[in-house]
Amino acid sequence: MSLSVDVFLVDEDGAVRLLDVPEGCSDLAGFEQWRTTVWGSEAVRSLGARFLPVLADEDLRVDAGRVRAFRRECAVLRENLEEVLAGLRPLRTVDELRDQLSARLANIEDAARRAEEAGGGVLIW
Repeated sequence: MSLSVDVFLVDEDGAVRLLDVPEGCSDLAGFEQWRTTVWGSEAVRSLGARFLPVLADEDLRVDAGRVRAFRRECAVLRENLEEVLAGLRPLRTVDELRDQLSARLANIEDAARRAEEAGGGVLIW
């Protein structure tokens, strides 16, 4: 299985509505095992990440009021991608992991941007 990242809105009655993923975008946020091996890893936690490590134990829901802080966390990971990679044990080559991690992080960053624009939140599940 894979982790998915989606944008959601909360309707007036409190119901959560997932938005469709726009054409040209991807909802892939990593492999299921990345909950602990990447997003919940010590390498990610050591950078001060508070949102993504939640995935080690449960799905991550970032409500609209916290999306900006979530985007900052993603930016810190992007800026320190090599440090994150150094703390992981890739199953293949470091270059392959770098490409995969960068692409999945880009999908998460894109969803967070779209969520902020829509006044919604981000769900990684």
